[in-house]
Amino acid sequence: MSKQAAPRATRHYILAAGGTGGHMIPAFALASELIARGHKVALVTDTRGEAIPGKPAGMEAYVLPAGRMDGGVLGKLRGLNAIRKGRRMALRLIREMEPACVVGFGGYPAMPTLLAARAAGVPFVIHEQNAVLGRVNRYLAGSAAAVATAYERIDRMPAKAAGKIHLIGNPVREEVLALRDQAFPPFLKDGLLRVLVTGGSQGARILSRVVPAGFAALPQDMRHRLQVTQQCRPEDIEAVRESYAASGIPAELGTYFEDMAQRLADAHLFVGRAGASTIAELTAVGRPAILIPLAIAMDDHQTANAREMAEAGGARAIPEPAFTAEALAEQMLAMAEEPETLANAAHRSWICGRPDAARDLADLVEGFGGTPLMDVIKVGRTAPAKTTAAAAPASSKVAEDAK
Repeated sequence: MSKQAAPRATRHYILAAGGTGGHMIPAFALASELIARGHKVALVTDTRGEAIPGKPAGMEAYVLPAGRMDGGVLGKLRGLNAIRKGRRMALRLIREMEPACVVGFGGYPAMPTLLAARAAGVPFVIHEQNAVLGRVNRYLAGSAAAVATAYERIDRMPAKAAGKIHLIGNPVREEVLALRDQAFPPFLKDGLLRVLVTGGSQGARILSRVVPAGFAALPQDMRHRLQVTQQCRPEDIEAVRESYAASGIPAELGTYFEDMAQRLADAHLFVGRAGASTIAELTAVGRPAILIPLAIAMDDHQTANAREMAEAGGARAIPEPAFTAEALAEQMLAMAEEPETLANAAHRSWICGRPDAARDLADLVEGFGGTPLMDVIKVGRTAPAKTTAAAAPASSKVAEDAK
């Protein structure tokens, strides 16, 4: 008679995340993994986070007050009062749920819950999606039981966090991971070149202005092969439509695409911002990219996010001040003039992916409350063998996570 695996002990976990897609998407991915393992999971966020779609079934959400520590003296006092109030409410939730661990994903809405966990003596893990440690995570890293990172190199990591760092990656949605093993779409020198352009809520305006002009500046043989899908702000869409019509480039425009995953699956090249979830999804499925980091992003974290993918050869990064039509056309030619160049970039993007991030983060979190930490997911583990270019796949969805 074969031995059956012992069932996992059901535990309670609280996830605390700021109210942006960049914070919520990895929180939802971890929650789905923990729920699938039989655990009970609660989410603490703000009103913006509560409205973001994708919350797993069976996970209760709690909206707590949390204020930003900016806006002058009065703004800081208001923020401090909101954090104190949120901390008291989070303490009550912790006493009721008795979680084995609390997991914070950054953003000011996560702060009261993490402070409450520290006060209650409950271990907490912080997950940093960006390549620069965010302010809340920076403040709490020294008290955390573990710091999970999405990149091997993280800027602004305090010395007191040394020895706690685990390279995990940035969890992405199941529908994204399902596309990882699909092949890069066929791309021939005289065939269509399908380009997907998105910019996020704060980033679309400059793309709406520069990208159509950049594509129009391409040599005629490449320009006539282009097939563009571009996400635009409502106020920009007609001007963008006129620009593409004037240059004879077929373009499908929209303010929102429900089937973004399929559109990225069909695309040969991505042009857009370097938000954390965008990078995670591009590398999970192997899409080459021209990245324009958002200049006003906190601590310039999008420039740091683009670093690993660009250094690997999966992307070209153009600083926003240098993002002109001529610069875009030059990078387009460098990446996509020859089919093998673009296919190689797709493979290099793919090997940057960390598709097991949700599983590894769940393993780390489960290490608190009864199970030893898994050394296999600590920084310095042996990297998996790289796949050959022929086996490299690609296709997925890009999250609109410019912050």
